[in-house]
Amino acid sequence: MQITDVRVRRIEKEGKMKAIVSITLDNEFVIHDIKVIEGEKGLFIAMPSRKAADGEYRDIAHPINSNTRDTIQKVILDKYETTAMDMPETAFA
Repeated sequence: MQITDVRVRRIEKEGKMKAIVSITLDNEFVIHDIKVIEGEKGLFIAMPSRKAADGEYRDIAHPINSNTRDTIQKVILDKYETTAMDMPETAFA
């Protein structure tokens, strides 16, 4: 599996959520609404989820092993950091 496209929409308002991301796999499959979140230990991703009847959130789509999750997270966070550098400083004010 190859991640062939990453699109980052930065969230400029205050809060822990920093961006919403879409990734394309093998130029054939897209996953939308992956969130970039700032946690106590730094940035991480949260896969798209839906609120269940019991009030818990459950992932709609997610990697089934930690190596794939790590790969997806690294690619997304690298792209997020690159887009942060490309934006003028006034965009962060």
